[in-house]
Amino acid sequence: MARELTLRDALKEAMIEEMRRDEDVFLMGEEVAEYNGAYKVSKGMLEEFGARRVIDTPIAELGFAGIGVGAAMNGLRPIVEFMTWNFAVLAFDQIVNNAAKTLSQSAGQFGCPIVFRGPSGAAGQLAQQHSQTFESWMANVPGLKVISCIDPADAKGLLKSAIRDNDPVCLMESEMLYGLKGEVPEGEYLVPIGKAAIRKSGTDVTLVAFNKMIEVAKDAAKELEKEGISAEVIDLRTIRPLDYDTLIKSIKKTNRMVIIDESWPFAGISAEIGYAMQRLAFDYLDAPVIRINAADTSLPYASTLVEEYMPNPEKVIKAVKEVMYIRK
Repeated sequence: MARELTLRDALKEAMIEEMRRDEDVFLMGEEVAEYNGAYKVSKGMLEEFGARRVIDTPIAELGFAGIGVGAAMNGLRPIVEFMTWNFAVLAFDQIVNNAAKTLSQSAGQFGCPIVFRGPSGAAGQLAQQHSQTFESWMANVPGLKVISCIDPADAKGLLKSAIRDNDPVCLMESEMLYGLKGEVPEGEYLVPIGKAAIRKSGTDVTLVAFNKMIEVAKDAAKELEKEGISAEVIDLRTIRPLDYDTLIKSIKKTNRMVIIDESWPFAGISAEIGYAMQRLAFDYLDAPVIRINAADTSLPYASTLVEEYMPNPEKVIKAVKEVMYIRK
């Protein structure tokens, strides 16, 4: 059986279930307790678990991220919520230099089972310092696992897997889509980290995306279907470790790929996938891989410029016709 839940409620359900299952799990972050979370993801959790396990922190990302890392090294399983990953830049020293390296620096004596979570990416007219996409930043660091998803069922199952994982995991959400609804199974279930999902099967071209760019890919696929073009839509779900096998299998079927990636084009996720596919699946490609990225500049404030900056279905459709050599 399944129910329809919003993304925020699916995430909350995952945290509640894991905190009921394991007393070592706790949540900390700005406004997660008394205010029920900046985006209401932790609504009601303070009442159930109390202030020792749902902890409001000062506006000091470096400080409370460090407390979380120390707690994880001593056997607890913290969930650290950042109001936005833009603010987490202040905590990168703890995430990158401590959480990611604890296991290797200690020769396996200390792990760091911690989850860092919060929204990443653009969210309308929030301008340059509140609209950055950090999946490629985190995925560049050995020792970190990176998840980026918006499907409520996947978000719940992946967050539960992340909380139980013995490595540090970064979960990227979307503040624009916390209200997105989807069917979520009842009862206990996990979604494995490192496995992509095929959202739509197709035969002519593979569309690869993650987070809210999945909605762009699905919208483009619907329009392409009207023109007789069958697009396969792959939701990466996990950025690191990346599911290369699913991507290669799809290319063997469609022989073409377009990657939709909200982050900047230089040294991003789409660049890594493009390189990997020409290295691992070159013989199956009938056209060069094309990437659709955000513009290579800081996000402007004006709504017209935001629209021009972001990937959209029209840009994806144009790229698909280019890889299919359709000249019209």
